[in-house]
Amino acid sequence: MAQLFYTAISSLDGCVNDVDGNFDWSAPDEEQHTFINDLERPIGTYLYGRRLYETMKVWENLYGQTDQTRVMRDYADLWHMADKVVYSRTLTAADTARTRIEPGFDPDTIRRMKADAGTDLSVGGAGLAGQALAAGLVDQIHLFVHPVIIGGGTRALPDAVRTGLELLDERTFHNGVVHLHYRVA
Repeated sequence: MAQLFYTAISSLDGCVNDVDGNFDWSAPDEEQHTFINDLERPIGTYLYGRRLYETMKVWENLYGQTDQTRVMRDYADLWHMADKVVYSRTLTAADTARTRIEPGFDPDTIRRMKADAGTDLSVGGAGLAGQALAAGLVDQIHLFVHPVIIGGGTRALPDAVRTGLELLDERTFHNGVVHLHYRVA
């Protein structure tokens, strides 16, 4: 059975963006981006909330662009070749390759996707990931904690969900970012 991963870039105070929706503090440097690319390489399907999808679809425009750095071209290739499922009540059509829109999150459908998939899946967007965590669907969490306090915003991890975690790995990057890799108990 395929695994479902949740990967998030977070401030030290646990937010993926600030109260205005900005996440300019979170841009990975080349070392961190290379590490993220290697984490994402086995992912065959991304499950996104609408807002994260709208942020990530820039990678579709970067696909095939030779004027980008090697690490950027690598990620654009990975993103373009993966399937994307976007959960949205407002989007009616996708404007990126290999993408479909679903009007609502259904845990049983995700369980079937995991059982049938030949590659791992990733859930992204704090709200959608929170639903997946609450439903017991997430197998592993990759959290990249940046050395910044932003004072509020969208929380990386949901309220009112309690689950044990087993630390599998940790790494500190030269820019002060700490990667924490957990298995969900």
